[in-house]
Amino acid sequence: MFADVLRGLRRNVTMTIAMILTTAISLCLLGAGLIVARMTDQMRQIYGDKVEVTIYLTKDVSSQDPNCQAKTCQALGDALNKDSDVDRVTYQSQSAAWQQYQQMFAGQPEMLQIAKPSDLNSSWHVKLKDPQKYKVIQARYETFPGVEQVTDQSQTLDRLFNLLNGIRNATIIVALVQALAAFLLIANTVQVAAYTRRTETSIMRLVGASRWRTQMPFILEAVVAAVTGAILAIGGLVAMKYLFVDKTLGSIMNAGILPPIDGTALVWVSPWLGGIAVGLAGLASYVTLRLYVRL
Repeated sequence: MFADVLRGLRRNVTMTIAMILTTAISLCLLGAGLIVARMTDQMRQIYGDKVEVTIYLTKDVSSQDPNCQAKTCQALGDALNKDSDVDRVTYQSQSAAWQQYQQMFAGQPEMLQIAKPSDLNSSWHVKLKDPQKYKVIQARYETFPGVEQVTDQSQTLDRLFNLLNGIRNATIIVALVQALAAFLLIANTVQVAAYTRRTETSIMRLVGASRWRTQMPFILEAVVAAVTGAILAIGGLVAMKYLFVDKTLGSIMNAGILPPIDGTALVWVSPWLGGIAVGLAGLASYVTLRLYVRL
């Protein structure tokens, strides 16, 4: 059987090379899509950790209770610490807010002149376990005693998460289209190969060979070609990382704006490409032989 596989690969060498190259391109694009989807999840974690909800206290509470020792401020802090949606909270006094304001506008004297410490509010800075639940926190605490305003960064967060979700959905769609293209290519190649060797397989059936004995060489040929394409695709991803991504986006990734694509991502995606190659080749070959070819 394996001798038949080797003969079949050599006999249809041009079609085999075409299937290997096309499968490699499809799997390379599929692997790139999976890596982008993984990067999207990492970006969600990066920017999600930087997102916080700010609960501003009223002017009276801010000025009369600068250290958050009174009942109103303490009750709000206790409620936040016990909230199951809250990861951690930090209290910022009125004086600390004024110091931060001075640092932010150190180079703009006019901004320092128009404000004074009493104009600023004490606040609780809330880190969420799920950054997309900021609206829940706003609704829960905007009517709490002593609270003047809850800023939820809704416009910024909506745009951010919509962008990340859109990128992820787009890459998944591209990945599915590429998987379908690889499936159809393998099915067409197997159909043509089986047609060119129909006389040989017919003789084998006449002398008593089972259906599986006549079908298996075609399936194995497709699997070998697909695995070879997967190896080339992995090599293409490695070359793309070192020759393009590291040189073009290296500074952005080092700055923390984008998550880095390291060897872990390539190791993670390689088994997926190998498994998908074997699965697609086996399924496409079997379905094609059962539906379109009589062996």
